[in-house]
Amino acid sequence: MEQDIRVLLVDDQHLVRHGLRFIINAQQDMKVVGEAGGGHEAVRLAAEIRPHVVLMDVQMEAGDGLEATGELLKVLPDCKVVILTTFDHEDYVYKGIRAGAVGYLLKDAAPDELVDAVRAAYRGEAIYRTAVASKVIGLAIRSTPSHLDSVKETRVNEQLPEPFTGRELEVLQQMAYGLRNEEIARKLFIGESTVKTHVHRILQKIQVEDRTRAVVFAIRNGFVK
Repeated sequence: MEQDIRVLLVDDQHLVRHGLRFIINAQQDMKVVGEAGGGHEAVRLAAEIRPHVVLMDVQMEAGDGLEATGELLKVLPDCKVVILTTFDHEDYVYKGIRAGAVGYLLKDAAPDELVDAVRAAYRGEAIYRTAVASKVIGLAIRSTPSHLDSVKETRVNEQLPEPFTGRELEVLQQMAYGLRNEEIARKLFIGESTVKTHVHRILQKIQVEDRTRAVVFAIRNGFVK
């Protein structure tokens, strides 16, 4: 029998934690193993109980959730953090990805969507609602990468089992700008079938299943220019 997915809840509202606990503990394949009311407590507690998945609120008086995400993942790099918040803000999404979160859900998500997100995070998949992903892309378009981002892009590309070609990098960047295949083809003066081939190879090289996760990869690793 497979082990239960161990979940840590981080939220400064008792009522919210109670509702999340009820939903998660009702599932046969997961259980709440701890609760924290702030980011600082979450980092300390996670080091003790070693959860598989953390549901992390953003704005808490006892420690910011985004900062806590980065600190927690330094201690437990294999842990999966899903940002769960009422704030549908571009900056929160972007900073969450940068901190290492694998997902971002709003608290108005249906219970089924929540537990599916926990399972997906446990499998190492990225979870971003379409509307939120669009906000990330919009912010990425307006962001100017620093010199360090450019250095990071080169380093990450060199460390891939099969590095991106120059054309694949161009296609990946256009994907991050939200362009469809036919739009990328016009932009780069290549055929749409060629674009599809490049997209397929990009997904294979970074081992993701869809464009949204490829965009998350591109933003997190400094490929967006």
